[in-house]
Amino acid sequence: MFRQESLNQIWQAGKQGDPFALTVMAQWCYEGKHIKRNVTMGMELMQQLAQNIIWAADMWQFICRTPDDPLLSEHAPISGQATQQMGQALQNGNVFAMTALGELYYWGYTVPQNRQVALGYLQAASDIGCLWAQDLLNEIRQYEQSPTESFDRIFRNDTDSRHDAKTGHPEKPASPPPTGHSEQTNTDGTVRQTSSDTIAELSGLIGLKRVKEEITSLRNFVTIQQQRMQQGLRPMSVSYHCVFSGSPGTGKTTVARIVAGIYRDLGILKKGHLVEVQRSDLVAEYVGQTAPKTNAKIDEALDGVLFIDEAYTLSSGGEYDFGFEAINTLLKRMEDDRDRLVVILAGYSDEISQFINSNPGLESRFNRYIHFDDYTADELLDIFKFNLRKAQYKITKEAFDMVGVIIADKVAHKDSRFGNARYVRNLFERIIQKQSDRLAAMPNVSRDDLLIITTDDISQLQP
Repeated sequence: MFRQESLNQIWQAGKQGDPFALTVMAQWCYEGKHIKRNVTMGMELMQQLAQNIIWAADMWQFICRTPDDPLLSEHAPISGQATQQMGQALQNGNVFAMTALGELYYWGYTVPQNRQVALGYLQAASDIGCLWAQDLLNEIRQYEQSPTESFDRIFRNDTDSRHDAKTGHPEKPASPPPTGHSEQTNTDGTVRQTSSDTIAELSGLIGLKRVKEEITSLRNFVTIQQQRMQQGLRPMSVSYHCVFSGSPGTGKTTVARIVAGIYRDLGILKKGHLVEVQRSDLVAEYVGQTAPKTNAKIDEALDGVLFIDEAYTLSSGGEYDFGFEAINTLLKRMEDDRDRLVVILAGYSDEISQFINSNPGLESRFNRYIHFDDYTADELLDIFKFNLRKAQYKITKEAFDMVGVIIADKVAHKDSRFGNARYVRNLFERIIQKQSDRLAAMPNVSRDDLLIITTDDISQLQP
């Protein structure tokens, strides 16, 4: 239960100028959550805060787009810039930013869900004395210790993308870290705070066990080599470039973005952004245009990661193809800008291996290979549930079981070009289309009708 003392603490902090406490109050005023609803006050306060607080700006934009929807906490999308700003505030000791971010991550309505990180933030804020965080932790304990949960809650109000395979109940997270950040040391010996969100995001991905182990091992290796340098010891040469191999839809782009963030956190890259390109982004149609085109993309990726998908297509056009000019330009820039550029090549296992081995320049620069296994049927079903939650849909148990049969049959009869998570996304979109066709024929459509997927939306898709 939310205590009056908690409300008083937040309100006092807001009156003293804490912008995140004020943002919480603005949200609650607008929603009528914990306090009497006052839409006018909530809107006025939110609009003022939106000038400096990105979280408030995201919610204000949602209010302007959908003024009839009061559920900001469940429906207003929160941007990565907002969570980053909140993360900076919590590192500076702001308990209300810490608690707000913990609540967002735990329920995962409007941001990617990560319960382990969420509980770490909430526990840290509680230890500091935030009454709101203490109330949230009590609420979460009651939720997780509930002895029974109906299928209606599990499948029609799915607040967690991961469930225990035997019981159907939400998995309990492992014990969280005491805080949401870890310490790293700069080359001059000073300590900097490194966000744990990148590693937490990696851990929160569905499946990819081998990939997670490889990326964590890479991070550990780089960290130890940096520590050797700080102690005056000779470090081993580190190549930050990677080759990602595997089928489509196995998360290569997502993991590349996380790797870029890890490199940024470790101080290897200044920005840590990801620039994703394919052959058409690098190779031109006429003489003299490929090098400038390739250089432009490399310039865009400086201080970050250049991710080249289906990289082997750069050499697929024959001896006189301009793709070889793109490769040579890339190799030169990798040397000229070796302190500012990391390159990740991606593609099917056999093709990407042949591509690397066919060019001595590529072979000498890429020696870290990470293979992405296909998802299992259970993992694809978890991805389907994630898509449900993200798009704010619910599903009956009978319909969910039918989806499981479809996915299991597809996995059992897949070929080498199976799309993995892309297949699930396409399946989800087909189901939503079927639901739309069904609802369009109904005279009166309720809010529940708009939310719920039934067997009627799936029966025609059965294998």
